[in-house]
Amino acid sequence: MDHNDQHSHDAPHVVSYGQYVLIWLGLLALTGITVALAGIDLGRWVIVTALVIAAIKSTLVLNIFMHLKFEHRMFRWFVVIALATLAIFFILLFFDYAFH
Repeated sequence: MDHNDQHSHDAPHVVSYGQYVLIWLGLLALTGITVALAGIDLGRWVIVTALVIAAIKSTLVLNIFMHLKFEHRMFRWFVVIALATLAIFFILLFFDYAFH
């Protein structure tokens, strides 16, 4: 491990309270949009829109509240691989649901 890489990894992650509040308000707004869309008849698109909103919310939580954007690159790749595996399972599930 490079000497500079070690110090940059050990540095404290300063996230302002204002940024936390803005992300929290964004999460509340996205939750409100999800609830509002539940009352609208979108047909088959209701699941897709709910999953897109959930993906945006989970990305915000992972990056900001769980500090994933400050983690080492290898750890971020593990998360990406896990999410890709989950996406493959969802795709296979939707194909099974659509053509069954």
